[in-house]
Amino acid sequence: SWSIFEDRVLYQLLVFLQPPPRHSFRLELYSGMYLPERCSNIRVVLECTCLGKMGNIPCFLHPSKNSETAQQSPLLQTLCTGSYLDVEEITCWVQNLVQTAWEHLPQWQHWQLTVLPSSHSCRLLLSGPSEMQLCAVLVFAVEQGSP
Repeated sequence: SWSIFEDRVLYQLLVFLQPPPRHSFRLELYSGMYLPERCSNIRVVLECTCLGKMGNIPCFLHPSKNSETAQQSPLLQTLCTGSYLDVEEITCWVQNLVQTAWEHLPQWQHWQLTVLPSSHSCRLLLSGPSEMQLCAVLVFAVEQGSP
């Protein structure tokens, strides 16, 4: 959605997260109810690739013949607390990714990017040569029933 407030245009974007290969997301039940508004109940499940369904890709669950331990999941190490998605980690990661990408966009040299403080969404403010400002709010979600 978008709206205009005086000299600021606000864009709100819903960003659906998709699990990478060899992972799936599971929304866990609490007291018989789904709680989709909380990211902390979305468990990341590692999937076995030992049966050759995915070629020679190492398995996260089982050690290979050349190793005594299974390979570590970058998703679990980066964006999770334990085996659950952590919205604060996701927000921080996306904010850093946007800031790094911004530096490589020469066409935006006359615009300034400011990451606004937020722990549950990514809030970005773009200020340009005019008085108009653009504010983008990225809200993260996982589709229920997605693989």
